[in-house]
Amino acid sequence: MTGTPHPPVQPPPPGSLARSFDAVAGQYASARPGYPPALFAAIEELAGRPLAGARVLDVGAGTGIATGLLTARGARVTAVEPGAAMAAELHAAHPDVPLVRGVGEALPFSADAGFDLVGYAQAWHWTDPARSVPEALRVLRPGGALALWWNVPDPDVAWAAEQEARLARRLPGYHAHPVSPEAPGLLCGLGLGLRPECRLLHWTRRVPLDTHLAMLGSRSYFAALGPAAAAPVLAAERAALLDVFPDGTVEEAYALDLTVTLRPPVSHPAPPRRP
Repeated sequence: MTGTPHPPVQPPPPGSLARSFDAVAGQYASARPGYPPALFAAIEELAGRPLAGARVLDVGAGTGIATGLLTARGARVTAVEPGAAMAAELHAAHPDVPLVRGVGEALPFSADAGFDLVGYAQAWHWTDPARSVPEALRVLRPGGALALWWNVPDPDVAWAAEQEARLARRLPGYHAHPVSPEAPGLLCGLGLGLRPECRLLHWTRRVPLDTHLAMLGSRSYFAALGPAAAAPVLAAERAALLDVFPDGTVEEAYALDLTVTLRPPVSHPAPPRRP
């Protein structure tokens, strides 16, 4: 598509992104993608146990997208979410799931909680790893797993890469520091003896153009901008995408980045030597 270049948008205030989701909670619940079955199979493989019957802590659970899929897999899920509006969406969708308000850096559970899995779906990048990882290990049973995963636009799909480049040109700081590829190194750098393993999955979903634009609008950068500033950017995306998908159905392409690490087993002191 050709035309006059659009001017850059004034970026949102520093620190506003992590607090932005409550403003778009309903939109987030209706437009964000889920996760394919292959993700949960990979988590089971790397964690070394099935999700069925597992005690799972879903941290930064948002509106409960991963919560519902984990529950459908047979996991006994407890959700942790700091945002009031996001938590309300989760409770409405999954009223039987225990839900607590909290953050990953200060999990409101005792050290003997003994969870089999602590999961962060699209959320770990909002935490301070130096605090959130020890907290996850604290509430995991020995040998339990910490799983971090993200849906990101697939850089190997031309239209998705072009869209991300357009948005980066127009939105200063947009996705400037992607965390998903850095997660293994961040975990190893904490000095906790962790040995993360990774999987990269590719999947797609077909959605109406309006749903795709609502998904974009639910991202933290757009939510923090506010509707007035976001509207012209999304209108430009609508025009650009109709060149690619003239029937108005978008095939979203995702690279799903998964990192799993196990809590090291508890080391016991060697018995005293006999004289």
